[in-house]
Amino acid sequence: MKFKRIFLIVIDSVGVGEMPDAKKFDDEGANTIGNIAKAAGGIHLPTLEKFGYGNLTSIQGVEPTNFPIANTTKLAELSNGKDTMTGHWEIMGILTEKPFQTFTDHGFPKELIDELEKRTGRKVVGNKAASGTVILEELGEHQMNTGDLIVYTSADSVLQIAAHEEIIPLEELYDICHIARDLCMKDEWKVGRIIARPYLGNKKDGFKRTPNRHDYALSPSSATVLNYLEESKFDVISVGKIKDIFNGSGITDHHSIVSNHDGMVKTMELVEKDFTGLAFTNLVDFDALYGHRRDVIGYKQAMEEFDKDLTEMISMLHSDDLLMITADHGNDPTFRGTDHTREYIPLFIYNHDLNGSYLPIGDTFANIGATVAENFNVRQTAIGKSYLKLLR
Repeated sequence: MKFKRIFLIVIDSVGVGEMPDAKKFDDEGANTIGNIAKAAGGIHLPTLEKFGYGNLTSIQGVEPTNFPIANTTKLAELSNGKDTMTGHWEIMGILTEKPFQTFTDHGFPKELIDELEKRTGRKVVGNKAASGTVILEELGEHQMNTGDLIVYTSADSVLQIAAHEEIIPLEELYDICHIARDLCMKDEWKVGRIIARPYLGNKKDGFKRTPNRHDYALSPSSATVLNYLEESKFDVISVGKIKDIFNGSGITDHHSIVSNHDGMVKTMELVEKDFTGLAFTNLVDFDALYGHRRDVIGYKQAMEEFDKDLTEMISMLHSDDLLMITADHGNDPTFRGTDHTREYIPLFIYNHDLNGSYLPIGDTFANIGATVAENFNVRQTAIGKSYLKLLR
């Protein structure tokens, strides 16, 4: 084992430019970070600039450097997809050849909705792709008046169910989501995640989603690096929605978060604790609040906030800590529609005692998991090549 602890942070959806097969996904021209910076008139990311961010793609306001302080590269997605679960699962060694089903265009089939209504005893409204906040503005009051379930989806493979906590108690909403998960195990209805989306408030003062979200995900299709770490008695600590994405598989401890900044605070608190193994963080706001909502300025500001938090975290790291920063797909807020985009993801690997370099471009996200596995001397998955011996 070279490093006692690895901190792996996923800046959700922050892609660095279209992949060679982008045309297949109708994503030619997508470049999440590059297009954000261009549309916003520049972006200020001094720490990521030192990491070599400006060498991965053209980013207005972020200069290229010949001497990065991190070991830096970008990775292509080998799996057939561009969603959250596919990206994260590949990071930890799973190749997904059949993409998860989405119901973005027409909502869920009538047969599924009818069965959900029959089994829950409640009517369904919505049944379309929508922003979670927008659909509450549209149907939140109706839901309060009727007790109906607000069902909606997104560009991800998800079925989301929203209900006011004072109308449908949390436990009932969670039971309803269990029913939906059971129904959506059928091949023709199989989605990656069922998500409980409780909210509070009223039409006059506005509705607000509460922190009591809960995801009901498919379990990983095979063992991941997380499982191999756990079976070898290493700590595997989830921060944010990592636990949900892997359905708890391979996770030994979990910390919920309410924002990107809170996720960084929780991760920095782990820096000050003694453990041996992996801390795996997902910062979802980039995707959920800014990418899907096509909020360029909000996305820019969130990235600048992350860079400041990153600067603080770096100052706290121990000499035997390794920091890895990556993404899971793209979500270019300047692009058409509200879907994810098929892009390369960045990879920055930092340690105080490493000088930094540019690593070979990877042909799979699984190079990340392979690097983690080699560091802790646990089993490797079928895909991925470790960068550990290339770190300078």
